[in-house]
Amino acid sequence: MIKAMHHSGFVVADLEKATSFYRDVVGLKVLDNRERTGAAISQVVGYEECHIKAVDVGTGDGHKLELIEYVNPPARERQSEERSIIGGSHLCFHVDDIHATFNRLVENGAKKMNPPAELAPGRWACYLQDPDRNWIELLELR
Repeated sequence: MIKAMHHSGFVVADLEKATSFYRDVVGLKVLDNRERTGAAISQVVGYEECHIKAVDVGTGDGHKLELIEYVNPPARERQSEERSIIGGSHLCFHVDDIHATFNRLVENGAKKMNPPAELAPGRWACYLQDPDRNWIELLELR
């Protein structure tokens, strides 16, 4: 039986740069960091001789984002920018001021798709990509 949501994960090219973006720009706290090699992590992710580095970031509300850098095998570039692709995913952040947050993220390396849109009275949303092209959504509920 599922008890709760625990974490989401994004694969990144450079763990230090990604950590800096999510800590210094998005405003999340670094909660944990680790490096894994050996049979156990190789079995979990399905790669022989796997070597990963990971940092958990979050707001402290329980759910966290795991940033993962694959040292072996090295990560490959995403093949599509499409959001409607099967397996496509995003992580949504509830924000106080969507326009200010959107502008701050774009000014610091996020890739914008479109500016925030009002979906319903007081409900604003938009999609962007982090510097590694992982999709994030901003949501403001007034």
